[in-house]
Amino acid sequence: MTEDSGAAGGTYTLVVELHDSATIDVGALGSVAFDPGWYAYVGSANGPGGFARVERHRELAAGCRDSQHWHIDYLLGHPDATVDTVTKTAGVDGECAVASALDCGVADGFGSSDCSCESHLAYSPQRAPLVASVGSAHESIRHEDGATTRS
Repeated sequence: MTEDSGAAGGTYTLVVELHDSATIDVGALGSVAFDPGWYAYVGSANGPGGFARVERHRELAAGCRDSQHWHIDYLLGHPDATVDTVTKTAGVDGECAVASALDCGVADGFGSSDCSCESHLAYSPQRAPLVASVGSAHESIRHEDGATTRS
């Protein structure tokens, strides 16, 4: 996995492992029950700072930050959650297309309060199929948009 640390923005997907089941208060969504396994969170980093948002998520998951702004921050702030991989596609606002390709729907409204998607969080009990689906979904938006590849 190669990552661009520049300020360029686009679409990203965090693959997160949750080691044990947990019920987590997720801001306005309330309490959400999470099974142990693998989660893919699809986000966009098109605002100021671009992909620096991904580093902020990593820092929160590592315990170096504690402020929670986005739904994913509540999951990442749980001690049993770790960021496994990050896939990025620079220059593409493809958050909803990737979420749709991943069949997101773990928690209604998770990460999708600013769009009409059911959710931007997908779940799999196994890592390999989820990581493969994330790769395929990002490849698809890259080809549709002719985007710069950063994964």
